[in-house]
Amino acid sequence: MIRKRLVSLVIILFGLSVLTFGLTYLLPSDPVEELITSMGGSHDPETIAKLEEQYGTSRPFFVQYADWIKGVVFHGDFGVSVKYNKPVKEVIAQKLPNTVKLACTSFLTMILISFPLGILSAIYKDRIADYIIRFLSFIGVSMPSFWFGMLMIWIFAVRCGWLPVAGSSSWKHVIMPTLTLAVGMSCYYIRRIRAVMVEQLSEEYITGCRSRGIGRLKIIFCHVLPNSLLAVVTMLGMSFGGLLGGTMIVETVFSWNGIGQVCTTAISARDYSLIQGYTMWMGFIYVIVNLLVDISYSFIDPRIRRGMAQK
Repeated sequence: MIRKRLVSLVIILFGLSVLTFGLTYLLPSDPVEELITSMGGSHDPETIAKLEEQYGTSRPFFVQYADWIKGVVFHGDFGVSVKYNKPVKEVIAQKLPNTVKLACTSFLTMILISFPLGILSAIYKDRIADYIIRFLSFIGVSMPSFWFGMLMIWIFAVRCGWLPVAGSSSWKHVIMPTLTLAVGMSCYYIRRIRAVMVEQLSEEYITGCRSRGIGRLKIIFCHVLPNSLLAVVTMLGMSFGGLLGGTMIVETVFSWNGIGQVCTTAISARDYSLIQGYTMWMGFIYVIVNLLVDISYSFIDPRIRRGMAQK
């Protein structure tokens, strides 16, 4: 099963590379001319021809793609960023630690918020605690992340002066973007966790557990929660993959020096090599996360592990 998944993931990445490179090739604007404009240089034909030769933009599509994919596969070389005037892989490697730090803190904070509240909402279904949690999660789902981020800036940075407005150099800079991402994701997970746990609590095996005198907490944490994880783990994987790919809106609001902000800059500067590198990074992250999620199913549900062993 894992071998089949690996083959399909390679095919997906290959298709993504063709689509990404083809779409950027068809764009009407010329990155070389954008570079000359940003540097304030002259647009004489000789200068343009030299830069096109340097960046390889004057060659036919299939030649450009073959050279590019060969560099990506064998050397991890996505080309040279026109905006930063350095290899794309260096730009991504430079910004990646900040993105990983923000992704990990946001993901852990989201789990600490959503799981207790989701479990509490399921246990006290249709009671006052459930209504309050569902109401707050509904507000959180409806609230755009950029608006919530600016609201936090206004309260904690402008009004109170407790936290810095923007940057990524200290632990204080992590707090507001982490909470902005974590609160938004938590509202989705609270609703999802509640739904799957309420469904599990109505199953016959729960009635059997109660009739045998098993305690309420043991039923929740030893039976209901493990059986509910299978429905949530895919969402968790996709959320973490999205965070590792960078969150452009939140990183832009807080001037967080990560991959998401780099992508925003690349789009504005029409830096095609950097856009291609970012897109392939996102695709790689998602296919790897999908593979890890599939593998994790066998550990969460023994029936899947036995089925894989029989195959």
